[in-house]
Amino acid sequence: MGYAELIKKLQALPEDKQAEVFDFVEFLSARVAASKESKEEEWSESQFSKFSMKQAMRGMEDDPVTYSRDDLREVWR
Repeated sequence: MGYAELIKKLQALPEDKQAEVFDFVEFLSARVAASKESKEEEWSESQFSKFSMKQAMRGMEDDPVTYSRDDLREVWR
């Protein structure tokens, strides 16, 4: 598959799926970079966990907190 075909298929995807592809490419890029830096084939559990959390929380830094006291299951006194 050439780049032109890849780009064509990517553009045909819905925007949310394009974002998933982008996230996966970022994951692979980071994995290759980490592998080159550490000369290891696999990520350690802590490296993967840190990257995974970073990707899961991406874009949420500026989201307002929408929870109120009524959302709590237990109230500490």
